[in-house]
Parts: sequence; structure tokens; C-alpha cells
Amino acid sequence: MRSSSARFSFPLNCMAAVLLAPAAFAQTPAPAVSTEAPAKSLGMVTVTSGQPTSLPTQIPTTIEGVTGEKIEQTINATDSEDALKYLPSLLVRKRYIGDYNHAILSSRASGTGNSARSAVYADGILLSNYLGNGIANGTNYAPRWGLVTPEEIERVDVLYGPFSAAYPGNSVGAVVDYVTRMPLQFQAHAKLSAFNQNFKLYGTDGSFGGSQASASLGNKNGDWSWFINVNRTKSAGQPLTFITKLISTTAPAPGAVPVTGAVPGLNTRNVPWLLIGGATQYDTVQEHAKLKVAYDFSPTVRASYTLGYWDNSSQNRSESYLRNAGGSPVYSGIVSINGRGYNLAATDLGVSNEALTHLMHGLSVKSNTSGVFDWEVAASLYDYQTDQIRVSTTAQPGSLNGGAGTLQDQDGTGWNNLALKGIWRPGGMQGAHIVDFGYQQDSYKLRILKSNSVGNWINGGAGTLVNDVGGRTQLRSVYAQDAWTFAPKWKTVLGARVENWNASSGFTDFGAGNPANTAYASRSESFVSPKAALSYQWSADTTLKASTGRALRFPTVGELYGATATVNSRYINDPNLKPENSWTSELTAEKDLGKSVLRFTLFTENTRDSLYSRVIFDPAANTNISRVQNVGRIKTNGLEMAFNGSDLMTKGMGFSGSVTYADSRIKENSGFVAVPGDTVGKYQPRVPVWRATGLVSYRFDPSWTGTFAARYSGKQFSSLDNSDVNGSAYQGTSKYFVTDVRVLYKVGKQWTAAFGIDNLNNYSYWNFHPYPQRTFVAELKVNL
Repeated sequence: MRSSSARFSFPLNCMAAVLLAPAAFAQTPAPAVSTEAPAKSLGMVTVTSGQPTSLPTQIPTTIEGVTGEKIEQTINATDSEDALKYLPSLLVRKRYIGDYNHAILSSRASGTGNSARSAVYADGILLSNYLGNGIANGTNYAPRWGLVTPEEIERVDVLYGPFSAAYPGNSVGAVVDYVTRMPLQFQAHAKLSAFNQNFKLYGTDGSFGGSQASASLGNKNGDWSWFINVNRTKSAGQPLTFITKLISTTAPAPGAVPVTGAVPGLNTRNVPWLLIGGATQYDTVQEHAKLKVAYDFSPTVRASYTLGYWDNSSQNRSESYLRNAGGSPVYSGIVSINGRGYNLAATDLGVSNEALTHLMHGLSVKSNTSGVFDWEVAASLYDYQTDQIRVSTTAQPGSLNGGAGTLQDQDGTGWNNLALKGIWRPGGMQGAHIVDFGYQQDSYKLRILKSNSVGNWINGGAGTLVNDVGGRTQLRSVYAQDAWTFAPKWKTVLGARVENWNASSGFTDFGAGNPANTAYASRSESFVSPKAALSYQWSADTTLKASTGRALRFPTVGELYGATATVNSRYINDPNLKPENSWTSELTAEKDLGKSVLRFTLFTENTRDSLYSRVIFDPAANTNISRVQNVGRIKTNGLEMAFNGSDLMTKGMGFSGSVTYADSRIKENSGFVAVPGDTVGKYQPRVPVWRATGLVSYRFDPSWTGTFAARYSGKQFSSLDNSDVNGSAYQGTSKYFVTDVRVLYKVGKQWTAAFGIDNLNNYSYWNFHPYPQRTFVAELKVNL
């Protein structure tokens, strides 16, 4: 693996900002570095953290969260997204430890194919990747989880629904806000961990694991405070894809090699096929570094800078199940299986290498006077400094030493964000009104340049063009919302967001003379999204609240212009895609039971012109044709119940749990999969009707804490027409019931040790790819 330390650069043109962090204040002045949890008052949430955050001061919606302390005690957290594992209605499609490109967040009414329908921030910096949506065209658009490590997390909060005017329409599903550590005094931490799973599926039977090392250091010296975190993960993941062949009806061609080892099975439509090999098995090394610096100009004005560095080096390898008469693996050519003929292409059991280095910058200056007016200026930048994927088009085993291939280059791709924000309290902190307002600008640039390698796919340069695609989008927004306490037990938040979206510089180039080469015309559209919430303090321990809001989720650059081509697939652009238009509402009752809180939420979402990617096989051209389309209307109705409690039944016992019911169906759609009308009335892909979580922990004594947790999801589908009836197969989306355990032991004041098992019951489940099987995790940590 190449060394990443030499590539840790600090380009001045990348300096930009910790963003979207409206100043946050409580009823009394808060210290500039407060890390308190959001406080609830009259059913609305008041943010008290003075650190950079994406949260507005008044949150008119359901919010759930977890602290860094609870994460350490109860969750086997190897990646930052694991902090969300047991929160209501959430699922991150994490396929292996270190999964950077498919770990998409889903929520109440959004599946794991819709990454652009949620928003993830860390210290106010956008981690969600709105260059595209989901996984498409050989590129990925999952949030950049790797820019936060579990050891950094002070707390993480999740807002459900698009009810705050401070967020764009991508918040329609959920907003995740990570706040990482910023010390008040000297602190140092170090952690070592190891993990392993025994994975057995089809013809694969092996052990896959790795290790992780993390260290952090911080201090506050007068007006200066700083924090550094470094992390290195080495991980071997299980095979994620499998090479399949439908049962042949033809005799072997002359010269076909007889082979054994093919595994019979059924595909997602219960059609018989053979699985002849496992592929996409990543050996990964990830390196992360984070520097945070803050300076207090005065007791009420603070400047903060964040630099994040993330490097991913991985090798993707394949394993053939087929063996010839001599017992040697067979990777390509004409073969005979059970007396029938098959052709193995050179790329069926392919290999590839990835080299990615991404940089994140953030800068913010904010005031915290707790007076009539406060303000913030923030900006951020996310830069694909290096992003290259090399793929062999030569058959194994020769490909392991070189040969022909392709190079996909996304260097220079990225996004930047600017936020100017204010808070006006005309009557002071005790006044009836608190007004949040601001201006935001979010700009995205995508370029995917794919070429044939010169000479050797492993290290050859770019040669003849395969495709070159890209473009830009920009969203400019102004917003305002007023939290008004208009009666002793009543409070409302009324707001609106005015947005202007434009797409420009879109192009596709498939080589000289190709009729698909196009330069697309620019587009510009404007919309207004109103928001409203009302809360009522029914009694001293019971709050009722209602929220409603409109959200516009605009097409991404990748959806508009991201056409790419491979040997067996083709993508069709549609530069005229409409934005998703969602109206979401919820009604919540929340009761404080003393040592616990119980919440019931009814929710509904009506979305027109949902943006969905679909793949159709064209037998005439023998190729898969992909395109993004607008689905006419999807309606979701549901109920969510959540419970959080501590010291239940006996001191030291805690329990949290949730149950979600969601009936999400396609109501209108002029598009179709096979025949007109075949998607109407079907379930929205990857949104299960039922899901649930539960976590019980018990502190046996000051040293020992044990945790048992469970996660459940019901039956779901991947296709718009719900024709994938067999979810427990490669490319299927299955139900699951998974249990986890963790034991934490404090060895004195400074040392802790932990041991955990994820998927204790070794449940085999799928989300197109197979999830991990039973995984063991061991940790040792020291705090100074």
C-alpha cells in the first residue's frame, strides 16, 4: 500500500468552513465551548451547544440523540455511522468495517437507494455527498462517514423530517448532526481494537477481519483551544458480489473445459441460476486525521477552523468457485457445467485497485452574547484531491500482474458551502420571539474521466477515452423562522425557505464522433418551501406537537449528467428531471415518566416526482440500460414509537427501543419496469413496513457494564414493480433480525477494555450485497 503521509497537503485555495452552524443558546448565557445536549422546552428543542453545529436554535421537530459516553458503553462502534445503529427508523447500509462507498442512510420514508434524502453534518460541515444519489454508474454518493471517528464524537443528534427552514430539501428524511470533542483542559486518548468474522455463503468459507488504531490529543490554553485525532483502519471485508449465470439451454461449445464447483440457487425472481464465484472482496487501509483549532476573540465571539484528511487504499479481488479436472481454478473462457455450455468473460471475475485522498476544510466565526442579536459566518469545502479507480479488463490470474484495464479519475470533484446566519431576540432571552434567519449557498462540481490504461492497468497512465462526463449545480437559499411563545402553554415555529437552483456546464463525451456526445443547456428554477409547527404543554409531563413542511429535493449532477458506460451496461441521461416535491407532516405526543420518556409519532409524507434509478436489460443489445426517472407520486403513512429510560427496575439498568410502521406505496407513475402500470400500488423500494430496535444495558458495578441489543426489519423490495420476491439471495433485499452484545470493563481510572459481538445469532441477510455475519470485536482504550 502506498504511504499517505506524503500526500497530506494544506492547499490555501481549499480554505473554507465549518458551516451551517447557527449560534445556539439556552435561556441563560452558555459558555462558548458548552457541549450540553439540546434542551426541550414546550415541545420544541432549544440548542445550547456553543460549538459549531448544523442545528438552528429552535428545532420544531422530533429529535433523538446519543452521547459519546453511551456509544462507548453500549455500541460496538468501529465507524462513525455505528452511532446511529439503534436510533428509531434509521438504517445505514454498512456492508463491512470501513465501507465508504455504499453506507447509505435510510429513514422513515426513504430507502437505502436514496442518499440525497438525508443530511449528515459534522461540526457544521456537510458530509452528505449531493454530487449524486445512491450508488450509480460506477461511482458512489454515500455520506463521507470516514471524516469522523467514533472516538471523536461528543454526541450525535438526529432530526426527523423537513420541518426546519434552516435546511435544504435534502433534510426530508433526516438530519444527522455530529458534534466532536473540543477540550476545556488537557486530554489524551488512545484505542486499539481488532475484529473478525467467519463468513460462509455459497462457495465462500473464510475468515475476514482487521484492526484499528486511534489516538487523540487536545487542550485549552487561554483563548486558544485545539484538538487532534488520528485513526488507521485495516480491514478485509467478505465478498460483496457474486458472479452468476442463468441456467444454460445449450450444449457446450467445442473445446469447452469441464468444470465443477458451481453453486445452484435462485435469483430474486426465483429463477434458477448458478453462482460461480465471489467478487468485490476489499482489502482496505484507511487513514484519517482531524485538526480543530478555536480562538476566543472575546467572551462572546469565537473563530473555529477544522481540517479533515481521509485516505483510502483498497484492493478488490475475486475468487472462482470453478475447478478443472486438475483442481485448478478457472477464471475465463468457454466451460461446461453439468453438460451445458457457458462463457466466462475476462471481466466476470475481475480485480481493481482504488486510491482516494479527500480533504475537508471548515471555518466559522460566531457570536454568543445571548442578547438581542447574534450572528455567524461559516464556509466549508470538501475536495476530492485524488480519487482514482483502476479496473482490470484482463482475465485472472494474469491480471494480478498487469495487462489491459481502465482508469477512472475524479480528481478535483467536490463541493463548497457558505452560510451567513443571524438570530434576533426582540425581547431578549425571555422574550416571546426568537427569529433564526440566513443565507446559504451550496455549490457542487462533478467530473468523471474514464480512460483505457496505457500499458499496465496497475500503474499505467490515461490513454484513449472511454467517457468523460460532468457538470455543476448550485443552490442559493434565504430562510427565516420565528419561534413564538404566544401563550403560557403554547409555542409555534413559522418559517419559509426560498430557493434558487441552477444546473450548468453539463456534458457527456464518449469519444470523437459518438452521437451521445452532448453539451447540455443550463437550467434555473426557484421555489418556496413553507414550514410550520405548533406545540402545547398538555400537562407538566406531557407535550403535544404538530409539524408540517414542504421540501424540494433537487436533481444532483450525477442524476442529470452522470452517464457512463462499461462493457455490459449503458446509462441514459435526462437533463430535464424534475425536483422531488414532498409535503411531510407529523403529530407527536411525548410523556416524561420521570426516569424515562415515551414518544408516539404519527407521520405522513406525500412525494411527487420522486427521483429513482432503474435498470432494464435490453436483450437486443445484450446490455443493461440505466436511467433516473421521476416517479409520479409516493405516499407514506406511518407510526413511530420510541422509549428511553435509565435506572429502570433497578439502579444501573437502562433501556431504549423503538418500533416503526410505514405503509409506503407508489400511487401514480407513468413510467414502468416491464408493462405500463406495473409499479402502481407497489411498495416503495427498500422501505420496510415494520422495523424495530431495542437496547438494554446494565451497570453491574462501577467497573462492569453489559449490553444486549437487537435490530429488526421486515420484508422489503428493491425494484419499483416489487418483482424481486426472493429477498434472501444475491441482489435481494431481505428481512432481518440481528442481536448484538457488548461488555465494557474499566480497569482503574484510565484504562478500559471491551469485548463485543455483532450479529450474535449469525443471521444471513441482504441489501443487494450480503451483510456481515457474526463479528467479534475487542478493544483496549486509555484516557489520560
